[in-house]
Amino acid sequence: MRRIARAPWELLKRTFGWLVLFELRNKVLLAPSALRLRRIEAAETRRLSAVTAAMPAALVATVIATHRRPDELRAAVRSALAQTVRDQVVVVVDDGAGLPELPDDPRLFAVSLARNTGVAGVVRNVGIRLSRSRYVAFLDDDNLWEADHLERALAVLESPHGPDGVYTALRRVLPDGTERDILSVPFDRHRAARESFLDTNAFVARRNGALRFSRLRRTPDVLPREDWELVHRYSRNHRVRHVPHATVRYLVNPESFFTTWDGTV
Repeated sequence: MRRIARAPWELLKRTFGWLVLFELRNKVLLAPSALRLRRIEAAETRRLSAVTAAMPAALVATVIATHRRPDELRAAVRSALAQTVRDQVVVVVDDGAGLPELPDDPRLFAVSLARNTGVAGVVRNVGIRLSRSRYVAFLDDDNLWEADHLERALAVLESPHGPDGVYTALRRVLPDGTERDILSVPFDRHRAARESFLDTNAFVARRNGALRFSRLRRTPDVLPREDWELVHRYSRNHRVRHVPHATVRYLVNPESFFTTWDGTV
């Protein structure tokens, strides 16, 4: 009897993919909070635009969302500023906790939201909206880039008939610094509906209207994560390609959100 009852769900999973179905459920159940957070995001963007010196246009804007990780943030910022691609701005957006002292660099801009939202998508969207650039890249405050991350991504993006977005491979490391594995999966939208291998720490994309994060309030038990949602939705009408070179040191942090990439549900 239980097997019969699960048959429709299994059929839907095979047809559409469990991640797509879960995200549809999220949008239905969490829509009310998203509407309020959208208003907060717009208000914060207006406020910060009025009180912050205009950011210069650049080829790439790197958006770093942060919340109470001062040491990790400084390391992430250093790895972004150390990129071989110099034509970039680094935009740090703090989710209402206050900013630590950061490196003195004219390419670095750091702002704090007036209140804590607890929603990574809103924090990142503010950074996107404050910046001006052809491309946008994303880095979490507890991860690091190799110095050639942007160079490798832009080489593909700016090639003749290049895609609209690329993501590199992730070198996943444990808190003690040892390497766990390297995640390198060619882009396949059908596969992405069933496996969560998309992460925006490795994603660099052309700026357009689709490049915005979900504003749903995703607690740790809400799947999929906003990283998956962004790349999967972006790829609906824009070409995405994988660069099979590990340029991201991704911390597998038991005390934070991280993707297990351990198959399907």
